[in-house]
Amino acid sequence: MDNETLKSRIDGGLLSFPVTPFGADGDFAPEPFRAHLEWLSDYPVSGLFVAGGTGEMFSLTPSEIVEITRTAKQAQPEAPIMVGCGYGTRMACELAQGIEEAGGDGILLLPHYLIGAPQDGIAERIRAVCKSTKMGVIVYNRGQARVTAETLEQLADECPNLIGFKDGTGDIDTVRRVTLKLGDRLSYIGGMPTHELFAQAYRGAGMATYSSAVFNFVPETAVAFHRAFTAGDDATCERLLEEFYYPFAAIRDRKTGYAVSAIKAGVRLRGFEAGPVRAPLTDLTEEEMGLMQDLIRGRS
Repeated sequence: MDNETLKSRIDGGLLSFPVTPFGADGDFAPEPFRAHLEWLSDYPVSGLFVAGGTGEMFSLTPSEIVEITRTAKQAQPEAPIMVGCGYGTRMACELAQGIEEAGGDGILLLPHYLIGAPQDGIAERIRAVCKSTKMGVIVYNRGQARVTAETLEQLADECPNLIGFKDGTGDIDTVRRVTLKLGDRLSYIGGMPTHELFAQAYRGAGMATYSSAVFNFVPETAVAFHRAFTAGDDATCERLLEEFYYPFAAIRDRKTGYAVSAIKAGVRLRGFEAGPVRAPLTDLTEEEMGLMQDLIRGRS
């Protein structure tokens, strides 16, 4: 898929970030992954971001990420397949090339590992990754890899395949500066954990869409919220926030890492073999699984 087509596909549409299933041996489980993607394909989304944050990219090996890419493309050949990419600069470049060879359509560039870095160093990493591949690149503004509007403007001039900006910082001031300065040059994606909680505020800053983690297990609710959000139906958005999203956030906030663990628990509760999360994350307790089951009941 060429980058302009990819950009137009993700502009404004709901984006799915599937979990990565693991088997009893702890390895990536391709068949449950295919089954889950097939179920989700009945609901309208603009693209799949596999091996992203919700997909535990931080716990995957580079070879697993390439295998996940290949499996996703085989399972959903018509869908835009965008893939989590990260780590150090050379590793990210090599990984991007592996993703491209496996049939990926684009990458979501996650932060580099551990160390803080100056703005020109962050820019050089993004530049190197963009030059290493022909695929579209979406920068994930988060953690120690925060970019300024001025940095993005420079990179957009130098890198034609830089097509998007995803924000997970909650810094609305920077988001608004970016959307004003870059205009329609980039696609803009809200990427806060359980972003529906922030979607209306981000819309005011110029972000017309977002990634939905809960789409993994309550696609009906996720699609209903996105439709209301797109239509400016704030009353429906607020009703869904009260009925589902705030109670979900209360479970999610019980322990660090549950923003991923609770999603995977929801997938298991919908009947899919998602397996456990990998350490250092931990799975929900039996009590918390019961709370999730009560929350899901009646939403399908």
